[in-house]
Amino acid sequence: MDLNSASTVVLQVLTQATSQDTAVLKPAEEQLKQWETQPGFYSVLLNIFTNHTLDINVRWLAVLYFKHGIDRYWRRVAPHALSEEEKTTLRAGLITNFNEPVNQIATQIAVLIAKVARLDCPRQWPELIPTLIESVKVQDDLRQHRALLTFYHVTKTLASKRLAADRKLFYDLASGIYNFACSLWNHHTDTFLQQVSSGNEAVILSSLERTLLSLKVLRKLTVNGFVEPHKNMEVMGFLHGIFERLKQFLECSRSIGTDNVCRDRLEKTIILFTKVLLDFLDQHPFSFTPLIQRSLEFSVSYVFTEVGEGVTFERFIVQCMNLIKMIVKNYAYKPSKNFEDSSPETLEAHKIKMAFFTYPTLTEICRRLVSHYFLLTEEELTMWEEDPEGFTVEETGGDSWKYSLRPCTEVLFIDIFHEYNQTLTPVLLEMMQTLQGPTNVEDMNALLIKDAVYNAVGLAAYELFDSVDFDQWFKNQLLPELQVIHNRYKPLRRRVIWLIGQWISVKFKSDLRPMLYEAICNLLQDQDLVVCFLSALKELVFKVSPYLETMFTLLFQLLQQVTECDTKMHVLHVLSCVIERVNMQIRPYVGCLVQYLPLLWKQSEEHNMLRCAILTTLIHLVQGLGADSKNLYPFLLPVIQLSTDVSQPPHVYLLEDGLELWLVTLENSPCITPELLRIFQNMSPLLELSSENLRTCFKIINGYIFLSSTEFLQTYAVGLCQSFCELLKEITTEGQVQVLKVVENALKVNPILGPQMFQPILPYVFKGIIEGERYPVVMSTYLGVMGRVLLQNTSFFSSLLNEMAHKFNQEMDQLLGNMIEMWVDRMDNITQPERRKLSALALLSLLPSDNSVIQDKFCGIINISVEGLHDVMTEDPETGTYKDCMLMSHLEEPKVTEDEEPPTEQDKRKKMLALKDPVHMVSLQQFIYEKLKAQQEMLGEQGFQSLMETVDTEIVTQLQEFLQGF
Repeated sequence: MDLNSASTVVLQVLTQATSQDTAVLKPAEEQLKQWETQPGFYSVLLNIFTNHTLDINVRWLAVLYFKHGIDRYWRRVAPHALSEEEKTTLRAGLITNFNEPVNQIATQIAVLIAKVARLDCPRQWPELIPTLIESVKVQDDLRQHRALLTFYHVTKTLASKRLAADRKLFYDLASGIYNFACSLWNHHTDTFLQQVSSGNEAVILSSLERTLLSLKVLRKLTVNGFVEPHKNMEVMGFLHGIFERLKQFLECSRSIGTDNVCRDRLEKTIILFTKVLLDFLDQHPFSFTPLIQRSLEFSVSYVFTEVGEGVTFERFIVQCMNLIKMIVKNYAYKPSKNFEDSSPETLEAHKIKMAFFTYPTLTEICRRLVSHYFLLTEEELTMWEEDPEGFTVEETGGDSWKYSLRPCTEVLFIDIFHEYNQTLTPVLLEMMQTLQGPTNVEDMNALLIKDAVYNAVGLAAYELFDSVDFDQWFKNQLLPELQVIHNRYKPLRRRVIWLIGQWISVKFKSDLRPMLYEAICNLLQDQDLVVCFLSALKELVFKVSPYLETMFTLLFQLLQQVTECDTKMHVLHVLSCVIERVNMQIRPYVGCLVQYLPLLWKQSEEHNMLRCAILTTLIHLVQGLGADSKNLYPFLLPVIQLSTDVSQPPHVYLLEDGLELWLVTLENSPCITPELLRIFQNMSPLLELSSENLRTCFKIINGYIFLSSTEFLQTYAVGLCQSFCELLKEITTEGQVQVLKVVENALKVNPILGPQMFQPILPYVFKGIIEGERYPVVMSTYLGVMGRVLLQNTSFFSSLLNEMAHKFNQEMDQLLGNMIEMWVDRMDNITQPERRKLSALALLSLLPSDNSVIQDKFCGIINISVEGLHDVMTEDPETGTYKDCMLMSHLEEPKVTEDEEPPTEQDKRKKMLALKDPVHMVSLQQFIYEKLKAQQEMLGEQGFQSLMETVDTEIVTQLQEFLQGF
């Protein structure tokens, strides 16, 4: 591509590509795509985006196409790779001038230079770093800033490389430029500190921007540029100097307004200081050891004393708390139980920690956390008054909550209390002791203190297990507080129920539950209050039978009243817990919920997470209703249809729960319906996904087979068989077993139709047996499938044997002999007693026979049969005779205890199926006797005796013992 002639054309097409008119835009994009692989195209783009007189949007697009080209065509091995000559020209052009006037384009240019550096620096681009270093020294503000911006992005990119050779190159780079980077940062920092009092916002901002960029460079070099940074005096000098610089910058915040760009940049710089420390601690814990004392002193003084008043801000406090927490929890600083097994570095760090965390320090931290940081603020109280539901959503995980102070203080409290519980338990117990009895509702501060202490006791529940008599405290203190109905007491009542929720799984007597449930039922009538303890309520739901109707009705009313999507999800979750605990007992009370859920489903069309909660509720509802869940099908089946249809966008969120609902619906269905059969059309695309949900898909297929094998197989077996054949080519061993179990179940349930419908898979199974499949679990399943065919559909087995004889180019008898021989040889692969008995029955079904091959394998068949007898025969201690323990003479309804789930409809179907299964209906002992007797009659006494002589005498003795009485 000739640069001079092409520039005009490319510029014109780029201009068209910025158009809002699709008729103009689309052809331009197509043309640019064709040019991507043309030599010289990227040189033209470079000329365009470095021409500051052109339209900004055109230049922006040129930069993006250039960046895209680096990703695709810069590597030498890439298809249509750029030539080395063009790359040399481009590299030189990129760093000729750092004078881009538009911030957004300047950032993009810096990023694309970094992308090239990742691939070429330093080997093909040795001049990049020296050029950047020279450029950041110039006096021109714009050039200096752009060079510094590029320096940062290059350093960041090179620091992210992880191959050993690349790490070594970055170590060399860091060693070479670290001194310069420190000097640069100190220069810009000193300049900023001198200018901050001038009041000239533009000058301050410009200087602060350079300070921030140079600090970003130093962060990457410090954290990623040295194997043993504690041995480098410059690195440790920089890190030790951070604390003094932090103090200076925090003091600067007094003279900079609270609501301007400078303030925002200043706070970002302060946070970046803390990130340097946190990253260094994370990557080099032992190199950080000399900084432990200073870090703790600095953080504790600014967070827990008056030093920080007027200069700290929330994100800074969060970072300081994170620093304390990381030091407290750091595994590298924890010695082994046997101190002699610990490294000297660990012991040194531990010693510094222990020396710092004295009793007075720990006590002060604990008291300040509880009495200062745990207190509900005016803003939180106002939000609680105006919007309790919104307050709860925010507190329990809203987006802003993740980055706020409260969760950070709670995590720090938990970590410190766990680490130093022997010291801090008496402190917290003393705080509890001072709050005994009711609190004056007019004393808001006292109420807030009590709320904070209760919060601490809940967070430390596991640590306080042996120190707090929670049952007595509940009866004497907490229960009476739940009964205070004054409006100002609402936050405290909310905290009390949350506290009980924390303790109930730790220490709470079951005979106190009735009192608790009565209190809950009263609280459930206050919507403003109940939304605040929903997360605790699910912990409290155990045996709620006496209060079930009241609790369920009130929860349902709450579900209708609340408006926040998150709150509805919480209520549904609690309802699901209730339904799951009481199971069938829920049936009299769910009518209202069943009527409301279709409306809620419709209203939640744009809220997929709420729909997930509805699916979970439906799962438990179907399990609770059992066969009666059939009445839900008009709503239930369309929900399953939508949730499991991979062509519908919501399936991304709903698929897992939708499949689970589909499965429990089948398991609890009393009979097949046309609609339930129809939704199986969704299955084929699901099998093609081969996702982690495949196991559930196989369970669903089995569910249909158990529910209505004839209708199901006649409708879907052909397509299902095709899917299975494709899966068996690429699926894991476990997946193969799951596929074959489906086939085995189909043969078990429908021995006539099953083999016909899965006929294409059976040669695959036969071949696996003959060739001696090496995975025992797969071989076991092969033998289970073939055992069903041989025992229950002899004519089909004969036709299959004939087909396989042609494929293997062998005589049928020879192939049958090989199969029996492999079966006998690999019998030990079968571990399930049912399948072992099936193998014995299947091979015995070949008798009586005058076929010489079968007679030749007679010994092996008898060996397997005797093994089967050992597996299934149990001795009756009264009569001394043997009986087959797998025989089922009648359908016994199992007794279900209160804690057990009742049998599903599918469980009942499996029981009925067992009554028709030869494994459970045919006595192996009787079957062997009859087959041997028939063989004896066929061959005569002498011929039969000759056959028996091929069997080991010990096996014959065992057989005779089992057949006594026949």
